Amino acid sequence: MTPKEPCTNLEELKQEYETFRQKYELPDFTELNKHFDIEEIDIETEFLLRKIRRNISEKIAGYLRFIEIILNPSNAPMFFFKLIKKLDSDDKTNLTKIYENLSSFEIKAISLDLNYDEQKEAEFIKNIQNNFKTFKNELLEVIKKLDNGEGVKIKNNNESYFG
Repeated sequence: MTPKEPCTNLEELKQEYETFRQKYELPDFTELNKHFDIEEIDIETEFLLRKIRRNISEKIAGYLRFIEIILNPSNAPMFFFKLIKKLDSDDKTNLTKIYENLSSFEIKAISLDLNYDEQKEAEFIKNIQNNFKTFKNELLEVIKKLDNGEGVKIKNNNESYFG
């Protein structure tokens, strides 16, 4: 008889998540992991749903920063200015809608940080997963337009004037 292999952290995380998934009708672990990298979560916690929600919030914050740079490029890196010219007003309208949607999730996340409630954490996770599919496709359309194969070339102006 061979000794039983110890569970990996990922296996333990999946088992722990499965309990919550059944209790709150949460999305499938693999689907959630594909979008929000929840496999990176440390299983050593009393509040697994909070950790998952915080991991999701980090991803959302990254998308928000990206959209902010496009919509308000005042402090954007130089290469963004050429990219932004590829977008039309419809693209910017769609980005604004995505931004507003994601911002509302950020507000909810802050509220949950201040006042933990397992049921509300589960609702947040379900809602973000359901909405993610929509804004993911819309955001991908904009990204395709930004990266249409032209590459970004920045003119190097070595000419100087010594008047």
